[in-house]
Amino acid sequence: MATSTPTPFITVNGKDTPLAPAAPHTTALDFLRERGLTGTKEGCAEGECGACSVLVARPGVDKPTDWVAVNACLVPAAALDGQEVITSEGLATPGEPGTAPALHPVQEEMAVRGGSQCGYCTPGFVCSMAAEYYRPGRCAHATPAEDADTGHGPDHGHGDHDHGDPKHGDPEHGPNGFDLHALSGNLCRCTGYRPIRDAAFAVGAPAADDPLARRREQSPPAPAATAYTRDDSSFLRPGTLAEALELLRERPGAVVVAGSTDWGVEVNIRSRRAPCVIAVDRLPELRTLHLGSDHVEIGAAQTLTEIERRLEGAVPLLAELFPQFASRLIRNSATLGGNLGTGSPIGDSPPVLLALEASVVLAGADGEREVPLGDYFTGYRQSVRRPGELIRAVRVPLPLSPVTAFHKIAKRRFDDISSVAVAFALDIQDGTVRKARIGLGGVAATPIRALATEAALEGRAWTAETAEAAAEVLRSQGTPMDDHRASAGYRSAMLGQSLLKLYAQTTEAVSS
Repeated sequence: MATSTPTPFITVNGKDTPLAPAAPHTTALDFLRERGLTGTKEGCAEGECGACSVLVARPGVDKPTDWVAVNACLVPAAALDGQEVITSEGLATPGEPGTAPALHPVQEEMAVRGGSQCGYCTPGFVCSMAAEYYRPGRCAHATPAEDADTGHGPDHGHGDHDHGDPKHGDPEHGPNGFDLHALSGNLCRCTGYRPIRDAAFAVGAPAADDPLARRREQSPPAPAATAYTRDDSSFLRPGTLAEALELLRERPGAVVVAGSTDWGVEVNIRSRRAPCVIAVDRLPELRTLHLGSDHVEIGAAQTLTEIERRLEGAVPLLAELFPQFASRLIRNSATLGGNLGTGSPIGDSPPVLLALEASVVLAGADGEREVPLGDYFTGYRQSVRRPGELIRAVRVPLPLSPVTAFHKIAKRRFDDISSVAVAFALDIQDGTVRKARIGLGGVAATPIRALATEAALEGRAWTAETAEAAAEVLRSQGTPMDDHRASAGYRSAMLGQSLLKLYAQTTEAVSS
């Protein structure tokens, strides 16, 4: 195994802070609070409220470093060994002795526009807002500010930000380039969100001497090869894929984590403890992204945010998935490898990848093998992955079908678990469906392909009659069940309705 740091530590607000005596299962949230940084709060302990949001320096997409907001309640503190973390306390600029710190621009705007009432959620909002504030290229999409004031506090020269960015054409993007989806994982019960939105749309560009903005021009710390053991439990981060596979051979019962968005919930809500956790999120071999002539290969440990920004819409069906997958906070940590590795029948990425005819590349001590995703799942949270194997990458074959859609049926628009998820990839030529691939989630013990519906579509004219007949077939696909999210009848009805919606969408696109 690669040389590990002799004394694991995290650089918190510029200060090296030893990990000890924290237990290996200790979350970053508890680690920070135990050291007096109580701005970081626990709300849900599941990554749904954002009260625990902090900034982490990560490899950048457009610059050497990106400041990325993550849920500190889900991330093991040991996973941040050698990394840089900024909390809400660290955003303000320290003043002279005896004077108060100077507020960060996002803190200032939240204050003057009434974005904080009880204050519990405010530090998390501030950290998520700061991540978007420092996002490279944000100000490149800004539009000229108006002269009018919002009416919700001092203008500070930023102008009227009540309207969405005309470039994007919706109220969820500010004239200052601020993407309001950056806050989709943060909840507030007091303000009604309007003052928070005003604050987000009021921030300007980082000042030239802003230390966190300048920090983006330098590379983030390299991932530390970590071997941290206390009280008979261990957190291990190998340096290479070969080392990870050797560890899995030696410790077949170890829990493998990447973004820890699933395991973190198990630790918090179900008090799960593992004798050994192996982190693979920073393995170079799992963080590749390659656009080839016949396929797209996506490393299993690339976060969903990284994939979204690096693909830049090259796979339209994935581009439609990402905004509906949990929240930006979760997507900043979650990975395709983790979503497939858990084998959940309600994961959002498997239906999309099934429709794309993707395959998984499994790496083991004896080499690699490629398995079509349609053959990967064998039962509830079970797969063909053998003990000692890791998902190294996901491959999407090219060319892509030109007609695609992802329909997620859930109780909330964002940051929710789907009742039903349906992904379509159709090739329609001269009015005839030449090829149809449909992936389903939430209607069986595993994600499945809707093979009977595909057969009912292929070779037939793309007409209302064909869509109605195929929708009837789709309603019978899978074995949906009744639970607290939806009834079996509702799930079946939504399957058929989803295909009819696709037909309506495609005919509207053709007529326009």
